[in-house]
Amino acid sequence: MNEQAGVSDKAYVIVGGSSGLGLSAARALVNHGARVAVCGRSEERLAQALEMLGDNAVGKKVDAAAAGAVDEFLDFACGEIGDLEGLYHVAGGSGRSAGDGPLHELSDEGWDYTIQQNLTSLMMSNRAAVRRFRMQGGGGVILNMGSVLGFLPSPEYFSSHAYAAAKAGVEGFSKSLASYYATEGVRVNVITPALVETSMSERARANDEIMEYVSRKQPLDGGRIGIPGDLDGAVLLLLGEGGRFVTGQVLRVDGGWSVSGT
Repeated sequence: MNEQAGVSDKAYVIVGGSSGLGLSAARALVNHGARVAVCGRSEERLAQALEMLGDNAVGKKVDAAAAGAVDEFLDFACGEIGDLEGLYHVAGGSGRSAGDGPLHELSDEGWDYTIQQNLTSLMMSNRAAVRRFRMQGGGGVILNMGSVLGFLPSPEYFSSHAYAAAKAGVEGFSKSLASYYATEGVRVNVITPALVETSMSERARANDEIMEYVSRKQPLDGGRIGIPGDLDGAVLLLLGEGGRFVTGQVLRVDGGWSVSGT
């Protein structure tokens, strides 16, 4: 099974890998023989993640949105697990509490915070990875986290306009990188989930009306919210040898959201 995934004995970094989607991906990678370095902002969650992941994982507390933080983390990670094969950027999240929302209510602070957390942090991690790949020689792979809200609005229940802009930016940014660095053997792709059971979806999960809507928008498997493990197969594909001829692509792992009516 390890050989089929094509990640065995390779080193991967997951930015935002101490919980949720990132932690699930880290477990999948480790279970398929990879070495993994994860980071997150919570010491407690990081400690729990490392205990779960075992000896083939290392980690560090990092604020991915802080200038230079991921560069330092990659230096640490590569010193511990070897030359970087791939980076998966998961870190980000809702800016509602900071002032994101419909445009007429969106504050300058909400805009700045949401873009910083979801797009600027991703740019910085991708830049650090590309610099590392070029230093090592031989290319590498980047996988970025998008969202269905970056290309398919849901105005009644998910009207966070700064977040939508950031996630749309992830797709454009990633495709531009994929085009530029393809000749250097660097692949860049995006994975876009719909609503998944993570800490970010707590507001939606507590609302029966939203969950009824989700059951229609995500009709696969009986119409349910996603779970982090639903993305693991796609992550292994795009980070591993199975995706060696794939770059500049956006894979919608959304339970049917993008092909369902409103």
